[in-house]
Amino acid sequence: MISLKKWLCTLIMLVVSFGTITVEAKGSEVYIAIGDSLAAGQTPNRAIDTGYSDLIAQKLTKSGQLAFYSKALAFPGYTTVDVLASVQTEEAKKLLKTASLITISAGANDLLQTVQVNAANGSIAYRQMNADFALNNVRKNIEEIIKEVQTIAPQAKIYVMGYYFAYPHVRASQKEGIKRELDRLHAILKAQSEVNGALYVSVEESFGLNATTLLPNPADVHPTMEGYRVMANAFFSQYNNGIFVTQSELPAPNPLTFEQILNANKEQQKSPVSRVEGLDNFYSLTEWKALI
Repeated sequence: MISLKKWLCTLIMLVVSFGTITVEAKGSEVYIAIGDSLAAGQTPNRAIDTGYSDLIAQKLTKSGQLAFYSKALAFPGYTTVDVLASVQTEEAKKLLKTASLITISAGANDLLQTVQVNAANGSIAYRQMNADFALNNVRKNIEEIIKEVQTIAPQAKIYVMGYYFAYPHVRASQKEGIKRELDRLHAILKAQSEVNGALYVSVEESFGLNATTLLPNPADVHPTMEGYRVMANAFFSQYNNGIFVTQSELPAPNPLTFEQILNANKEQQKSPVSRVEGLDNFYSLTEWKALI
């Protein structure tokens, strides 16, 4: 088996051109989005499209503030362990070293992988011990992620993105328990951000417990583009509350599967890219779980 670090490096090289924009403008912001599928822009239908980081970059471009943007360090399913490993690679360090603005989405998958959801009957289940263990890992790892990023990009402003209530379709009687665990996740992310010199971006209030229109697929926890717009505006409320993304600024949907992204990046290589053990399952949509 190939090591985690080796295939992380390979993934970064494969997708570095996807979601990367160099802007010919007077802007000075070098924006790098780090984290899980929310940073990548995963749709409720298991594709990648415009996410909150893309909308942030789009708005900064329109206001003449953006010089460069990449979401090459964002991958669906990443836990805090994965995010920490990814930012420690040499490829990531090269990308991050000139960053002036960084957003981090990490922590939800640590918790959500302990949760079992039955979309058919609206039930949800998890073990408290497993949730406690996962959240303790988030506490330790998010601190390490922030510190690692600060070391690599000491001039960058770092924003840690919060999460929304991921299960609006489950029965009302089932919501309170998992809401409590998600609230604990938000509190950990907020506390670790403040202690370590980053800014926390809260989004849970904007979604609430019943955001079925923003998360339309009962079997999937990812938002629509409108949901990502809500997240982008939560960021701008911290970054510059005079800036916000309007509905009319949302681009037309252009979803791409990971297979399409992988094939597009292969075609851009001067020499063929060899298949790496582990990549097939990562990119296979049939293997994806309903994780962030």
